[in-house]
Amino acid sequence: MTRMTRKTRMTGMAKAGAAKTGAPKLRGNPWAVLATLSLGFFMTLLDMTIVNIAIPDVMHSLHAGLDQVMWMVSGYTLVLAALLVTSARLGDMKGQRTLFAAGTALFTLASAACGLAAGPTALIAARVVQGLGAALLTPQTMALIVATFPAARRGTALGIWGSVAGVATLSGPTLGGLIVSTVGWRWVFFVNIPVGLLVLALTFRWVPDLRTGRAHRLDVPGVLLSGAALTGLTFALMEGDRYSWNPGIWTLAAASLALGALFLRHQARRQNAEPLIPFALFTDRGFTVMTALMGAIGAALIGAILPLSLFLQQQLGLSAIHAGLALAPSPLVSLLVSPYAGRLSDRIGGRRVLLAGLLSFGTGLTAAILLATPGAHALTLTAPLMLMGLGTGCMIAPLSTEAMRNVPPHLAGAASGVNNTVRQLGSVLGAAATAALMAAGSTSLAGLHLAMALPVVLLAIAAGVLVIPSRRHPTHAPTPGNKPETASC
Repeated sequence: MTRMTRKTRMTGMAKAGAAKTGAPKLRGNPWAVLATLSLGFFMTLLDMTIVNIAIPDVMHSLHAGLDQVMWMVSGYTLVLAALLVTSARLGDMKGQRTLFAAGTALFTLASAACGLAAGPTALIAARVVQGLGAALLTPQTMALIVATFPAARRGTALGIWGSVAGVATLSGPTLGGLIVSTVGWRWVFFVNIPVGLLVLALTFRWVPDLRTGRAHRLDVPGVLLSGAALTGLTFALMEGDRYSWNPGIWTLAAASLALGALFLRHQARRQNAEPLIPFALFTDRGFTVMTALMGAIGAALIGAILPLSLFLQQQLGLSAIHAGLALAPSPLVSLLVSPYAGRLSDRIGGRRVLLAGLLSFGTGLTAAILLATPGAHALTLTAPLMLMGLGTGCMIAPLSTEAMRNVPPHLAGAASGVNNTVRQLGSVLGAAATAALMAAGSTSLAGLHLAMALPVVLLAIAAGVLVIPSRRHPTHAPTPGNKPETASC
């Protein structure tokens, strides 16, 4: 279905809904749709980091061992990473709004089960179901935004949507510390219930049900191959440090990569028969480069926030709530900056804004490494954290904008699945590398410094990718409403 047909249908549906509900300005309104999608997206991403701060309380309350409670985190991440590509395809088949609503409902019910869990086994099982709900809804958000917003305003919209990812990742320790210290760890999950119910209500009231009108078939062998490959690889990365990277972990990683190769070979044979991953996406160099950078920056964000959280608690002796408050300047600045970064991406080109963000985050993190000494005070890190927040706001927004700039609407679902899978795998890889580097230090502080140096290296490489190829590759023709760029991948 063409973009004009989609827009016409959406407008017609909006008018019909207005006649019934009396809300002509909200049914199908792009900004109302964006608010609904972003709220659901924020809820799922926040649950990746907010639970970390609750681990000690969960262990004490449920009489659980550390290995058991760590699976509270790992189970969620494992299912989310493994099923993003498949759920993106299901969104194309059944409708993105339908999958978004189903994922939200499942996530909300699972959150209630998490909060009511009487033991570690019940909690882990509920977290796995919660991860399934998150996997169902997450890729639908970007696809619906691309279908809803015209190209001239898509940068601003994706900038706001992208800011949700950065803010959710960075604000988890802050919100988690506040909740655990005031009302207890169970409310880390219970807080999702009213939010999820609100998202569901707004979804059916504001979000249009856009369909292509084509019949689709699910690539079952592709689903099985991709699910097995992603599950094995994610497990190996998450659990490698716990099992001291023994031969079993390396064998699992190698087998997962082999399954991934088989999956790609299978997809190559199905390019004319509705594959899970259309290779046509990668003919757009902007999509390819930005998706790769999304993984690197996902790893960098996790690799920065985990050591900083540990430094504040282990080295400076702050409580969970005070450590969370000390980290608050970063997500607050990111939240303020991201919408403007998306708008600026529409005007001057996202790669320039992204490059500025990479430099700002790298500078702030470098300063934090130099200032993270035993005699430091929490306020010592405020300025570096604000620079990092500025960088996050300028990185996340244009990443999504530039990745999706030339993606046609009928490939938006698949593109969203690939983007989110790469971002998720980057976060898992970043967490695994961070744990390994912290353990490799001669002292605990040296290990923290070593771990924080990894994101600086990743950001420097990302900046080089943006700058160096721009001299050899022409830019794409600008989309309507955008000015030509002089620096492009």
